[in-house]
Amino acid sequence: MPSLRHGRQLVAIPGPSVIPDRVLATMHQAMPNIYEGDLVDTSMTLFRDLPQIARTGGEAFVTISNGHGAWEMALTNTLCRGDRILVLESGRFARGWGNIGATAGLEVQTLAGDDRGPVDPDSVETALREDSSRTIKAVLVVQVDTATSVRNDIAAIRAAIDAASHPALLMVDCIASMACERFEMDAWGVDVAVAGSQKGLMVPPGLGFVWAGDKALAAHETADLKTGYWDWGPRSGRDGHYLRYCGTPPIQHVFALRAALDMLLEEGIENVWWRHEVLADAIRAAIDSWSSGNEVEHNIVDATFRSNAVTTVRTGSIDANRLRALAEQQAGLVLGIEIAGIGNAFRIGHMGHLNPPMVLGVLGTIEDTLLQMGATFPESGVAAAARSLAPHLGER
Repeated sequence: MPSLRHGRQLVAIPGPSVIPDRVLATMHQAMPNIYEGDLVDTSMTLFRDLPQIARTGGEAFVTISNGHGAWEMALTNTLCRGDRILVLESGRFARGWGNIGATAGLEVQTLAGDDRGPVDPDSVETALREDSSRTIKAVLVVQVDTATSVRNDIAAIRAAIDAASHPALLMVDCIASMACERFEMDAWGVDVAVAGSQKGLMVPPGLGFVWAGDKALAAHETADLKTGYWDWGPRSGRDGHYLRYCGTPPIQHVFALRAALDMLLEEGIENVWWRHEVLADAIRAAIDSWSSGNEVEHNIVDATFRSNAVTTVRTGSIDANRLRALAEQQAGLVLGIEIAGIGNAFRIGHMGHLNPPMVLGVLGTIEDTLLQMGATFPESGVAAAARSLAPHLGER
């Protein structure tokens, strides 16, 4: 059967994101000496440069894992068995982090949230004021929930913790947002941040990252959940490079991450954030146009809290699974499945190695598929996206 999909498939899911050719090329290397030489030298530059990406003077740790491993590293290095953590719900992934904590022996308290909006800082302050015995040792929140596509206001949550005069650590999941959304770890008073390699950092899945500030590093001294593999102590580099990864380094990922960090630093992290915002605005303009036909709508109601890295789109009477299948089978576009439990919806990932032709191609294919499925809207979403992009295509 004839199809238009024969060309390079475009994956527009919220991670793994598109891997730049420059990153892929550097991975094609023979096995090096893992004890000295180029690999070790390159690896050490990662630990030097990773704090720049999170805007912190704290220490960076690298795990051979996905983001779930980074979750566990953050908790086990700072907390004790039986400690209570406050999980700020705004979708699926803060709950998942809390589940990791429960398995490790922590007591989990959840502040219920809304799948269509952000964490309410006032509710955070209230919950912490009610903790008069200060049994809550850490507050866990995602900056961007990949399922709902909400962006939480981390600075406001820090302000709520401070208003309650509460000593709990603030831990932020930046897996979907690092190198996509503005994140100011030190300026916002974040004690621990976690991320993964496969989204804004443009590296294949397999690396997790934890950035730890002074308060978290101090908590490590008394934490009793530490395990041999995750322990920050040997990974600090004091006992040699080999233990940075608790054994053999992830060789190809080391070289890939070096290339990706070079790309981000050459562009400038402020410019990276700007690019993501401009491209996300174009996607939002398209969805606003489509929603005028009452066929689709943003999952996140308040535009202020819509992520610059991923957008969850509700499709009403349009079968989202069929839409995704048609886009992939007939045009070679892969869209994200709905994972928030909200029903008929799909997700667009717009993170990492991305530019206007890619975004407009994604939107054009979605629009064509919607039209094929009988959707109606008074104006093209692609045209709306192009108008949104137009002012930014001149010299900056």
